[in-house]
Amino acid sequence: MHTATRPALLLTAALVLGLALPQPAAAHGDNLEVVITGHRDGHVLTEVTWENDGDAVDEQVAALVSAVSADGRRTVGPWRLVRGARPTDWTTAEALPTGIWKVTVAAGQPALGHAERQVTVAAVPSSPGASSVPGVAAATPTHTPPGTQETPPAPETSRSPSTPRSTVDDEDEQIWGPWLTTVGLAVASLAGAAAGIWIRRRRGGRR
Repeated sequence: MHTATRPALLLTAALVLGLALPQPAAAHGDNLEVVITGHRDGHVLTEVTWENDGDAVDEQVAALVSAVSADGRRTVGPWRLVRGARPTDWTTAEALPTGIWKVTVAAGQPALGHAERQVTVAAVPSSPGASSVPGVAAATPTHTPPGTQETPPAPETSRSPSTPRSTVDDEDEQIWGPWLTTVGLAVASLAGAAAGIWIRRRRGGRR
């Protein structure tokens, strides 16, 4: 089916769908103003008002929504419009898949209306912290609670350095060391001489 005939077929189907709907009690004009405002999670959003005075449509709107992908290879719909949160808001219960779509809305009752717009539905981003590897959970960073400090590791016990010798001790050794050595040698010499004299005297007395 050629895409150019789709709006006409949608309008015809909308007219047939709206035959059983009651006609408006007061005339607001001959046509409906249909504006495609975008989408919410793929659900097509529209505003439908009376073309002449901009009033909301109190009656049930018989309108069909259809969409064709940008490359023309995929089609979705037709879907019916349902009421939204505000009196002028109308949307679809079905959602468009991810991609770029040319959306067409054709209304047949309570009056004629038509709108077209390109709508881009982006892929839903993954939640923060989700792992890119299937079946592997992402690591959750740990945080230190406010007011809590991490206890640092206890420092290693170092050996106490040997007490350096006092400068005074070094000076005393330099001054008294040589003198004490000399005195020691003199005493040893005198002791040796006295022992020699005593031995000679004992030998002389024996003769």
